Amino acid sequence: MASAELRQIRRRIRSVESTMKITRAMELIAASRIVKAQQRVTAAQPYTRKMEEVIRNVAAASGGASHPLLDDRPIRTRGALVVTSDRGLAGAYNSNILRMAESRLIGHKRAGTDVRVFVVGKKAQSYFRYRGYQIDRAFLGVTDTPGYGDARAIANVIMNEYAEGNVDSVEVFTTLYVSALTQQAQTRALLPIQPPEAAGDEATGPVGYTYEPSAEVILGRLLPRYVEASIFGFLLDASASEHAARRRAMKAATENAEELVRVLSREANQARQAEITTEISEIVGGAEALTRG
Repeated sequence: MASAELRQIRRRIRSVESTMKITRAMELIAASRIVKAQQRVTAAQPYTRKMEEVIRNVAAASGGASHPLLDDRPIRTRGALVVTSDRGLAGAYNSNILRMAESRLIGHKRAGTDVRVFVVGKKAQSYFRYRGYQIDRAFLGVTDTPGYGDARAIANVIMNEYAEGNVDSVEVFTTLYVSALTQQAQTRALLPIQPPEAAGDEATGPVGYTYEPSAEVILGRLLPRYVEASIFGFLLDASASEHAARRRAMKAATENAEELVRVLSREANQARQAEITTEISEIVGGAEALTRG
């Protein structure tokens, strides 16, 4: 019969192997979702770039048209939109964003500026609630596969708060998807909208437009769409970054589990060999005792 030590090692091996099956499955699921998320990020970029180009040209040719989303007023209250995931097991993905956001919020409070917090994802909601922050609005169940309707709902809340004067600026804390191996936590200014500047190879002057209706009306329709598209881009980048980070974390967990199984198997073999040696010694000793008797 196997000794107690050997039984314990074998139980640990079975437990680690069960965990390894879960982490490997999660790694494969995340890997399959990265491709789709990356494709969505790439597909959304032309729309955002064209929107920036149109807003840049209209703003430059409209002679200083005004809009509430363009108002650059004294900042008494800052809004912070923090984008994290709803689920964990994604390595340092959430912690990087949360540390950056909290550091900036602490800086605003020390400067005497009020802060209003809007969060996307359960991880940000739990983090800031535990630390005593007042969360004005939480958007859950969004980050896995974000849709444009989700971005529009978030944008409407943010724009209403800004238009009503509850916040005087809004910045977004999110993760930029660079590649499957590189994701960067970053801060992006959302409101007030600053008309995008032309790149070096595009600085050839604004494109001439014939306005129908007026430039103010056109800006009034474009700027809310621009905010929605910007938030949608943030959500897509965050989703792709989350899946990439989870894939790396689960791959590392699977490799660690495989190494632990090898170590435990070696210990089990050594324990079994020691047990067999003990049994042989007992048999030989018993045989010698019988022979002498």
